[in-house]
Amino acid sequence: MNLADKVLAVNNDLPIRTDAPVHSGKVRSVYWLTAEDSRRLIQEKNYDVAVDSPLAIMVISDRISAFDCVWQGEGGMKGVPGKGAALNAISNHWFQLFKDNNLADSHILDIPHPFVWIVQKAKPVMIEAICRQYITGSMWRSYTKGERDFCGIGLPEVLERDTKLAELLITPSTKGILKGIEGVPEADDVNITRKNIEDNFTDFNFKSTDDIDLYEKLLKEGFDVISKALAELDQIFVDTKFEFGYVTDKQGNDKLIYMDEVGTPDSSRIWDGEQYRHGKVVENSKEGFRQLLLNHFPDPDILLNKDRMPEREALARDNLLPESVLMDVSKTYISIAEKITGKQIKLSENPKAEIIDILREKYQLID
Repeated sequence: MNLADKVLAVNNDLPIRTDAPVHSGKVRSVYWLTAEDSRRLIQEKNYDVAVDSPLAIMVISDRISAFDCVWQGEGGMKGVPGKGAALNAISNHWFQLFKDNNLADSHILDIPHPFVWIVQKAKPVMIEAICRQYITGSMWRSYTKGERDFCGIGLPEVLERDTKLAELLITPSTKGILKGIEGVPEADDVNITRKNIEDNFTDFNFKSTDDIDLYEKLLKEGFDVISKALAELDQIFVDTKFEFGYVTDKQGNDKLIYMDEVGTPDSSRIWDGEQYRHGKVVENSKEGFRQLLLNHFPDPDILLNKDRMPEREALARDNLLPESVLMDVSKTYISIAEKITGKQIKLSENPKAEIIDILREKYQLID
């Protein structure tokens, strides 16, 4: 079996029993279970959710997306070996650490396979909850253009690239396209202020204004927990994105939880501490891949300018990346995952067959 066969690129064609369309994102696919299967699993596995909660199987892939496009490599490499397992392993590690520190639960109920989560349905808060400890990336690009007000936060005039900020900044953006909110453009991923959220908290799916304080508290506490753990590994937690949602527990109580992924190389920037002290930024996250793309193509504005999306999609579709590039990315993901979890990430020989076997034999979700 060659390396390309070990990559799980297509994850929306599994024969999981469902009566709803499979939702396929850039990296994950979600299979909503039937009401009968959801109820059966809740009872059999004693999950701490309401007995009528909808459950889903969430399957990660090895696809890699950047600048809102999925990229592929030469030689049939439609993803990055080990990436999916590494991402899930890191998220699992941080979610458990959050529980150990009494922060909040996540949407994950069970982990049947390194590529698979069983999750409960959550009502998402329509915010990409981003926090930043260093000025870099999009914030730095805006800063160099003279912008000093970032999500309603005033920035001083003397900042230098890649330096630590005076405090952790919460810089939220919209999750999806929200309509009819004064002062908020009807577009995905646009920066918003805390006042935007306070004035329209129900439009963002918050149940109360108190929960805005709670989301910020969980954001800061989650960031601090991960940052301290990474510091012990001489890694710097630069910035990250969290997502939140509401679920109902077995007693019928609504609670705000962490959802999606946390603290991964896809959702965060992580720098090597020793290299940073020597004045060099070495990425242990997807940002290194983004920078490679910006340097690889002669017109980086295509990747940065949302108005040129058709050109960007053509760029991703028509340019297969060298296999060596994807293997470098693989090394980054696997090495940081092993550093964080203290466990080896093993490449599955045939991940799709393994997933099918487990979901059939142990969960009776495949006929």
